[in-house]
Amino acid sequence: MPYYCVNTEAQANGDHEVHDTSACNNLPSIWNRKDLGYHSSCVGAVREAKKTYWKANGCWHCCRSCHTT
Repeated sequence: MPYYCVNTEAQANGDHEVHDTSACNNLPSIWNRKDLGYHSSCVGAVREAKKTYWKANGCWHCCRSCHTT
């Protein structure tokens, strides 16, 4: 099961990107991450991220099926 994190710094459009830590080459720095834990897919990870950041979105590189903007 993949382990996910979310970038604590928003992108220019306000999104906080969710990343699969084992599959992404575009991870935020360790100081700009919030751990989301293990999830069976990016759907659960984005749902968890939205508890803190209402505008969370999947990373285009590692969570493409959850990338909406």
